[in-house]
Amino acid sequence: MIIIVFFILHWYLSVFFQSFFLHRYAAHGMYKLSPFTEKLMYIFTYIAQGSSYLSPRAYAILHKAHHSYSDTSLDPHSPVHAKNPFDMMLKTALVYDKVLKGEHQFNKQFKADLHEDWASFDKIAGSWYSRLFIGTLYTLFYIFFAPSAWYFLLLPIHYLMGPLHGLIVNWCGHKYGYRNYKSVDDSKNTLAIDFLMVGELFQNNHHQEPNNINFARKWWEVDPTYLVYKFACILNPFTSSKTSSKNKLTEISTDSLEPISQKI
Repeated sequence: MIIIVFFILHWYLSVFFQSFFLHRYAAHGMYKLSPFTEKLMYIFTYIAQGSSYLSPRAYAILHKAHHSYSDTSLDPHSPVHAKNPFDMMLKTALVYDKVLKGEHQFNKQFKADLHEDWASFDKIAGSWYSRLFIGTLYTLFYIFFAPSAWYFLLLPIHYLMGPLHGLIVNWCGHKYGYRNYKSVDDSKNTLAIDFLMVGELFQNNHHQEPNNINFARKWWEVDPTYLVYKFACILNPFTSSKTSSKNKLTEISTDSLEPISQKI
């Protein structure tokens, strides 16, 4: 039972921080954080994603490129231009690595919505030493607590949790489901399995209004990450001091966590 609980916690914490921090904050600037809170979110994301930690800067740049070139040959992760999910995952990984090193054309075109590029933290959290160390911890946890050898089949998912979530969102969200809006790309809303992805599979909704922090549109669509955001607004634990110069946003002076609009 403890293995199942651990797996579920890892799954949902990882996908939540990918959605809430990497996607809605670093890539879209949908809400504002103080520099201190932003660094806390880096750390929380590292803890949640573990061995599959994704750099907020690199993630944001790739995601902005995805919106700009959605389902074209320049899209860094489109099922339209991939033979299968693993082919798409490999292509994404190669582009991500170049962006992380600052060697891709996307680095000149797009900027992350961050106060600063915490490169020293990314270097440590994304190093192979860190990935192997945390992967070893996952393995030891299973050795001590797994009631059967069959449970070890879950370990590869732990090792690759972050990229796997991206694969599910971009493959399923551009191949399966329904559309609320006509769009030039193949984005769809994959409602049937969105309970696994906390709102990320409302891809058609999101591509229609990429700056709307609520990915749900119909009354029967629910975006869990947006609900957490609304709860955070009530608690108001953040100090909004983020500027918007990197993406030509309209500066807003407020002490609450509020949505802001931007252009991709």
